[in-house]
Amino acid sequence: MENIYPNGLEKALAKTETDIDATLKAANSVVSSLKRFRSAIKAGSFRELRKTIDSAEQAIAALKQQFVNTRDGWNFDTESYVASKEFSAEILEMSKTLGVKIFEQDERLYCYPFLLRILPNELAVQIDKQKERRLRPSTLVSHLKILQNKPVRFKPDIFLESLFSAYEILIRSRGKAQAGKGIVITLLEIYRLLTLLPGQAKDYSRQEFARDLYLLDQSGVTATKKGFVIRLPASTGTRWTTGTIRVITQEGQDKRYYGISFSKD
Repeated sequence: MENIYPNGLEKALAKTETDIDATLKAANSVVSSLKRFRSAIKAGSFRELRKTIDSAEQAIAALKQQFVNTRDGWNFDTESYVASKEFSAEILEMSKTLGVKIFEQDERLYCYPFLLRILPNELAVQIDKQKERRLRPSTLVSHLKILQNKPVRFKPDIFLESLFSAYEILIRSRGKAQAGKGIVITLLEIYRLLTLLPGQAKDYSRQEFARDLYLLDQSGVTATKKGFVIRLPASTGTRWTTGTIRVITQEGQDKRYYGISFSKD
């Protein structure tokens, strides 16, 4: 189906919303004419009866035509549009209008602290683990703005303990007697261990892992329950795309993580 709304989904919806308002106005006219018809019947005002019948017929015909116009006016190819890059571009543009910071990387949208993934086949947007089916750009971005104002649910201490558990396993697998000596393990190895079971990488994407690393980094929580202190050391690996974990920061900067170590200070 040809997209006759080259200016995007927001304007297409706004136009049809105006058409619906006109349809509602026509519907109110029908209700008013029917009420006059009822009053003439109730009072036995036979001189008015024919007028009210004719008026009601005209109002109903006008409503039917207005509804047809409204129905036919909505011919936006929603499925194709949501699957295209234009949809994400429109969300980004709307975010600027509404003052919400949203950034794009690796076919994902970042709206701190949330990750967004467009699901064209479901006509939905996944916000972290929640699916949002209200896709009007202004409505979606306004919803994200509300979510951003709520307290972050991320628990850095729990995530830190998970990282340390995976780190210990990898250290011991290399023949080391104990963890906590400051030996650096790549974060990609940590991520692979955390998502070892079938389907876990899908449920917990690399982008989500990167986001959680960033949230931990920003939280100020650095020590495990056993007193081991985390470090995310820089490495020559950060000079390359391969081997690094990338994330878009709250301010839209491209930040890369490479390795992790734990030691007792």
